[in-house]
Amino acid sequence: MSATTEEKTSKKVWLSYIPLVLLALTFILPLLFMLFSSLKPKDQILSDLTTFRAFLPVGDLSLDNYVGVFNRVPVARFFLNSIIVTTTIVVLGLVVNSMAGFAIARLNFRGKKILLGAIIATLIVPFETFAIPMVYLISKLPRIGFYPDGVALDWGWNNSFEVLIIPFIANAFSIFLFTQYYSSIPKELDEAARVDGAGWFKIYWKVVSPLAMPAFATSAILTFLPQWNSYLWPLLVIQQEELRPVQVGLRYFFASGTAEGTPWGQIMAYTSLITIPVIIVFLMFQRAFISSIASSGVKG
Repeated sequence: MSATTEEKTSKKVWLSYIPLVLLALTFILPLLFMLFSSLKPKDQILSDLTTFRAFLPVGDLSLDNYVGVFNRVPVARFFLNSIIVTTTIVVLGLVVNSMAGFAIARLNFRGKKILLGAIIATLIVPFETFAIPMVYLISKLPRIGFYPDGVALDWGWNNSFEVLIIPFIANAFSIFLFTQYYSSIPKELDEAARVDGAGWFKIYWKVVSPLAMPAFATSAILTFLPQWNSYLWPLLVIQQEELRPVQVGLRYFFASGTAEGTPWGQIMAYTSLITIPVIIVFLMFQRAFISSIASSGVKG
């Protein structure tokens, strides 16, 4: 009887893996298609689309598409720009959003519930609806320009790192996440620190924030992904090639028509290159990502 029960349990376990495997294939197969297509010539990519060979490293494989990418696009410059912009947004965002979440969660002031509600309400507004007004606004903002003759006040943030970084430092979801996590930490810690003479900033920095590392990990990862993949905003506000991020580089494969048509092999090679940092970040922090989502994303 016990053996029969064990067999049924084992069968249920194996059956439960079927939808998980199907779900995994749904995400893995497009990546395999992209990677292996980047090694194939265009004609083979198109001919393999109707068969399972599209997901296999078979046929005439070479690195010619990657060589073509580096000849067509300034890959190193675009990668450096994206690294600068994304890293700055993540680091400054962790500081600003965690301080905002700490203030809402731990300090007592009038209207903080209304303030938090207004912050959360911004999450339902699509970025595309206020992108054009933001473009007009940043074109009227002053900035300090550095010229050969010295420093002078200039107008408009177009074609600058400021326009790619500053509008995205404050993040509504990160503020909400930090607020929820800080609210779950006992406030008796604040009272004990206040008795010892600590101010609010010291409580934030020395007492509460070390306990909120899962929230910091979650916010960092969820901020990195959309900023690395940002396309619309840089396309609107950056016209100089030396300031463009990696995603805008995709336009180089479609803007100028060629005799052989759309270079699908080079497109697959370029998208494979710009996907590598995302995969590396996930593999490095997958354990922190999963545990932080489980511990901080459901609290409050």
